[in-house]
Amino acid sequence: MNFFNRKTVWKNAEFIPFKLCIATAYILLGAYFQQFVKRHYFVFIIAFVITVIWTMYLWISKMKKDKTNRL
Repeated sequence: MNFFNRKTVWKNAEFIPFKLCIATAYILLGAYFQQFVKRHYFVFIIAFVITVIWTMYLWISKMKKDKTNRL
């Protein structure tokens, strides 16, 4: 079964529960490992900034691609 190779299309409204699930898991882990998070706070901020930039780049490039395909 090629579960990870399947292509699906998600709308933003359908993706919200998944995002909330991941966010609550991060909050719970951060509360449980409070000292670890405090020691590595700067590393987490750097990883967050890099992934936000990466995600925005992928999202904008996908939107531009979809816009040119519609014309």
